[in-house]
Amino acid sequence: MEKNNEFMESVSKAIPYCALRQDTQYPELIVPAGKLHEAAEVLKNYKEHPFDYLVSLTAVDHLEKFTMVYHLESTHTHTMIVLKADLEDRDKAKIDTVSDLWITAEFHEREVFDLFGIRFNNHPDLRRFFLEDDYGYPLRKDFKDEVNIIEYPN
Repeated sequence: MEKNNEFMESVSKAIPYCALRQDTQYPELIVPAGKLHEAAEVLKNYKEHPFDYLVSLTAVDHLEKFTMVYHLESTHTHTMIVLKADLEDRDKAKIDTVSDLWITAEFHEREVFDLFGIRFNNHPDLRRFFLEDDYGYPLRKDFKDEVNIIEYPN
């Protein structure tokens, strides 16, 4: 555990604008949305634990904001870390792509765009993955499907 604390202190120094949470399953770094790409690049090239594998990338809808969530692993040390960034503007939610750092992010980001409507700046091919262009974004908490209304009995 002490070694983990040293590691997280070292990461905090490398990314001084992050907030750190360690009371979770994996250590979390919370960064401003405008600094997400920079923080991701620091982690990807981190000397002791290069986080070379993007395990997953998704979004969480909190109604008042979205949170981007990136699970990263160092395949050299099997260390996991979570990188998070809040997007305050629901109507124009956007963040920089990380597909230039991890190629698998290209499809993860397309899925998040398709289901949440979050745009990724500088993405090489940002288009819908599953749904029609005019369908809406079904994983948003305020999504309503007026055509295929499904009601469950109480």
